Amino acid sequence: MIDVLKNRTYRHLLAAQVIALVGTGLLTVALGLLAYDLAGSDAGVVLGNALAIKMIAYIGVAPIVGAYASRLPRKTFLVAMDLIRCAVALFLPFVTEIWQVYLLIFVLQSASAGFTPTFQATIPDVLPGEADYTRALSLSRLAYDMESLSSPLVAAALLTVMSFHWLFAGTAAGFICSALLVVSVALPRSRASATQGGVWRRTTWGTRIYLHTPRLIGLLAVTLAAAAASAMVIVNTVVIVKALFHRDQSDVAVALAFYGGGSMLAALILPRLLDRRAERRLMLSAAGVLAALLAVLGGLFMTGRVNWPLLLGAWFLIGVAYSFCVTPGGRLLRRSSREEDRPSLFAAQFALSHACWLIAYPLAGYAGERLGQGIAFAILAVLASVGFVAGLVAWPRQDPQIVPHSHGDLPPDHPHLRSEHASKGQHAFVIDELHSQWPRSGA
Repeated sequence: MIDVLKNRTYRHLLAAQVIALVGTGLLTVALGLLAYDLAGSDAGVVLGNALAIKMIAYIGVAPIVGAYASRLPRKTFLVAMDLIRCAVALFLPFVTEIWQVYLLIFVLQSASAGFTPTFQATIPDVLPGEADYTRALSLSRLAYDMESLSSPLVAAALLTVMSFHWLFAGTAAGFICSALLVVSVALPRSRASATQGGVWRRTTWGTRIYLHTPRLIGLLAVTLAAAAASAMVIVNTVVIVKALFHRDQSDVAVALAFYGGGSMLAALILPRLLDRRAERRLMLSAAGVLAALLAVLGGLFMTGRVNWPLLLGAWFLIGVAYSFCVTPGGRLLRRSSREEDRPSLFAAQFALSHACWLIAYPLAGYAGERLGQGIAFAILAVLASVGFVAGLVAWPRQDPQIVPHSHGDLPPDHPHLRSEHASKGQHAFVIDELHSQWPRSGA
């Protein structure tokens, strides 16, 4: 897997991602302490609202940025987003009102909604070979999992020698380092999308491509299943460990480490599996496993037959299946778009996937608090099952890149028809200006 790091551009971009993730992890810890400093016992409400603002920014801003990102110099845009995030991190220690926190979080997350999809859309151009790109996706998954495990430990160590306000400086430093690493490499020039029309059409173009491509509808369904399972882990682990098992806070970290460890193991083995197995089989199988695990855990919790080792094993398996669901998604997006449309499509995936989280997070929290963990697992199992079944239905079993189709709407002398393969509908098929609907034979 590490052979891909021989590519200097990708190596610097991966380092930028890792450093920015660690900075973001420090921000998460610092923001919780800042909320408590400002709001006391209402800190949970402040953090809940901040998470809601984050999701609103991701869902609302990402498609708008994606519509125009391809028209801007890629390096300049990514560096600008990093600098905006750095500035916000530096402002946060000086806020005195809750509304100021909300405003700055919206600005920061809006910048992240611009940076992340554009960054993700750049990697396929840096690594055009599918095998290399697959390994890059696995390394990216590992980076996310390592951050979730390491950032709290780093923050805890730093807090022994400094005030939490200095963690914001660490976050800012992370974004500065990320910007410098982006500056240090030459990025492939983005090709401006040929999409015509007004603001609305440009803003929704990535979503149109997404929702007219059967394999991507399948990806969204699988993402819903993944969000349902992972939301139970992220939202309710602390309640399950402390309130139900009466274990101390260190065991919360242990449980989350089992979940992260499962995800990391899956990321390590996925490249070889994807060399031999199609994404559909792996991803839908994983979604089915998640639905089954949630259902079984629901029954065990309702009957009081769950124990600590079983919970750790379940968290590990959920981590494995979650990574199987989400890691290959970039391959599907790359295969389903022209180079110039990738920023819009990755932005659409960013927004739509976070819409799944916006459903799963509050559902897991509300059901766990009001109805009990057993019922919460059962409800989220239903949500995961909906994703699994929708994926089975929407994602064709036979999913070739070359889909026979006709062009009755084009004149015979149209440039697209001059190629023999194009005239016979035998080229790699993606939704674009000349192919607005998926052929029936491919559905």
